[in-house]
Amino acid sequence: MSPTSSAQYDVAIIGAGLSGLAAGIRLAHFGKRVCIFERHSSVGGLNSFYSIGGRKYDVGLHAVTNFVPPGVKGTPLGKILRQLRIDREELALRPQKGSRVAFGPGGGVALRFANDFALLESEVATQFPRQAQGFARIAQFVRESPLAGRGTQGSARQFVRTLVDDPLLEDMLLCPLMFYGSAREDDMDLDQFIVMFRALYLEGLARPREGVRVLLRVLLNKYRQAGGERRMNCGVKSIVVREGRAAALVLDSGDEIAASHVLSSIGIAETDALMGRTRAEQPLVGYVETISVLDRPPSDLGWGADTIVFYNDSEKFIYRNPPGQVDVRSGIICFPNNFDYGPGPGLAEGLLRITCLANYGAWANLPESTYRSDKLRWFDAIRESARRFLPPLNPADTLERATVATDMFTPTTVEHYTGHLRGAIYGSPEKSRGGRTALANVYLCGTDQGMLGIVGSMLSGITMANQHILRP
Repeated sequence: MSPTSSAQYDVAIIGAGLSGLAAGIRLAHFGKRVCIFERHSSVGGLNSFYSIGGRKYDVGLHAVTNFVPPGVKGTPLGKILRQLRIDREELALRPQKGSRVAFGPGGGVALRFANDFALLESEVATQFPRQAQGFARIAQFVRESPLAGRGTQGSARQFVRTLVDDPLLEDMLLCPLMFYGSAREDDMDLDQFIVMFRALYLEGLARPREGVRVLLRVLLNKYRQAGGERRMNCGVKSIVVREGRAAALVLDSGDEIAASHVLSSIGIAETDALMGRTRAEQPLVGYVETISVLDRPPSDLGWGADTIVFYNDSEKFIYRNPPGQVDVRSGIICFPNNFDYGPGPGLAEGLLRITCLANYGAWANLPESTYRSDKLRWFDAIRESARRFLPPLNPADTLERATVATDMFTPTTVEHYTGHLRGAIYGSPEKSRGGRTALANVYLCGTDQGMLGIVGSMLSGITMANQHILRP
């Protein structure tokens, strides 16, 4: 059967992640006929959830960045609430209790931070007194920068070194920002540094009690109410190009969809592939993550003080694809229970999530039996390495005894369920800050447009919709 053109839209959005949903809401509010095309059966993309054995597991979400208390103006969170017409209470965000960066064997050098920037300032002044003035100048630079950065792709490391001359402090400041948003090995773009410094240090972290499902439910309801259309299990196979413009989208079914504008949230290389274009291969940063479900809150094991721990035991923080499958020397420990949920019950079960750098090539194309056995081996190694940065358990307790369920994802899992090339959560090292592509009416939003995190993704969708379609 030959393909047929079955619809005409003002805007077709590729991918039902947070940026695609936010863009769709914004466009539908202004009367645009918009449809989101999603290859998979669930929304959220890199920030979704799945079920195993009756339990729901978040994908991607450790915390919502850019959290500020009610009444604080001029922030990314405030902008998305206003432009998506969301009441703050709908997101049910609860602040972190407090996190830390722990370096050296056992985390002997630590910097604590929370949603009050004064704590991190005090920690730097105490641990690195000679660097306090330089650190204050970094913070001032970020405060004076636009929300989306200054439009430069310079090196964050080189910038930090102009104001801080202690290599340990440099690594400790960059570690959380790179783990939460850098697509570049051993560095990050200065624009991204500005965005992430503001998101984590100047503003803060929070989480809905039910996790990412709350955010997705709110966005889907807003999208439906605004009149947007959504096609699930409906991937885009290619983009028909005529005279430098996208003339139609060819769906996996073979049908063609016409649209005046196309907004793609799937990444630069992935969008280029739909146009029949290829890019030179670049190193892409990958991750593994282990999830342990516990029969008690982490606080009952003596792990109640930390919301998130960013750790590293090497003399130098190495942020790159490891030569083997996993690098257990550094990573992230996340306790979803350790947010301030207020009075009443906390989470139904205890959760421990540990994230480490991983090499996609070392996981790809393995026989199924080898893949499964390697996951089991690395699960234990990752958990044991991370425990060095946590208080010891009581002699009567063992983590194994407290664990009632586990799961683990690898870069190949990410690639399979999201379509991100080689499972790169933060996409390509090359970003398109303006959202432009090779085609005049195709634009990028999301990770490869350069905005990061939960709030950053939504802000990217809003900004690209405003800039290229509502106010071209």
